[in-house]
Amino acid sequence: QVQLVESGGGLVQAGGSLRLSCAASGSISVINEMGWYRQVPGKQRELVATITSSAAANYADSVKGRFTISGDFAKNMVYLQMNSVKPEDTAVYYCNADLHTRNWFNRGVYWGQGTQVTVSS
Repeated sequence: QVQLVESGGGLVQAGGSLRLSCAASGSISVINEMGWYRQVPGKQRELVATITSSAAANYADSVKGRFTISGDFAKNMVYLQMNSVKPEDTAVYYCNADLHTRNWFNRGVYWGQGTQVTVSS
């Protein structure tokens, strides 16, 4: 059993900053990659940023230069620092993990429940 829980969402004014956190727990052996995705009503879930176990990061063009992803895989944690936020950043943000479980070393992809981020103009 693996669980991911996001925190840090809320209401923020345009131009401000917010820091999201995600904690993974359960029968985790190795984390290969963790990331952040977001979704708004009526639209498909989209990638925001990912980071690998070797700390290689990838960002969507829409957030490049404004958001920073970081991870502490030894603690099963990933973070998203959101700076210079815009109203179009408003969405439910989901944490994602690609990992191997402990007992049979099975690879799987897991998702958190999401945290709401609302940017006011």
